[in-house]
Amino acid sequence: SEHYNLSTALRQPVADAVTVSVPYGALALLGFRPDVIETARGINLLYQYWIHTEVIAKLPRFEKVFNSPSLHRVHHGSNQKYLDRNHGSILIIWDRLFGTYQEEDEPVVYGLTRNIETFNPVVVAGHEWRDIARDVARSRTWSDRLGFALRGPGWAYRRRDELDGGPVSPPRGPSVPAASAA
Repeated sequence: SEHYNLSTALRQPVADAVTVSVPYGALALLGFRPDVIETARGINLLYQYWIHTEVIAKLPRFEKVFNSPSLHRVHHGSNQKYLDRNHGSILIIWDRLFGTYQEEDEPVVYGLTRNIETFNPVVVAGHEWRDIARDVARSRTWSDRLGFALRGPGWAYRRRDELDGGPVSPPRGPSVPAASAA
């Protein structure tokens, strides 16, 4: 979405049923009871709801450990410096530990790095899978194929420009309006 508000927290990807099965499936294999797992999922979902807002400013002491609206705005940004950042859903300490932490220090531009300009649910649900398949198919090396399939959008856009032989064109930033970046 090019907008960031509480309603964007309610949107869940079609593939969510598959992607949530990995971490929660691992908990089941470790012996956690289903009711404990579902409680954890509910807490996570509730926590994710309140951080989808632009109304709440930075919360400096809180943000040392926990994800906040400001830090989660970074996660949704298409600014080049915000790509592949702040993945933690509740605890931001994981991003600090793994080098993906980024404070919000410039206006966030929401949306995709290349917006799709449609509300068609089939296109919205499938466009990224189509683009990944296209990039994997045209890759010449296995490392590029794996990169396009498994790495984040920041890597993919830099590598795509390199393969096209052109200059690395940065994704949208605060000075590039959404309409002109498509």
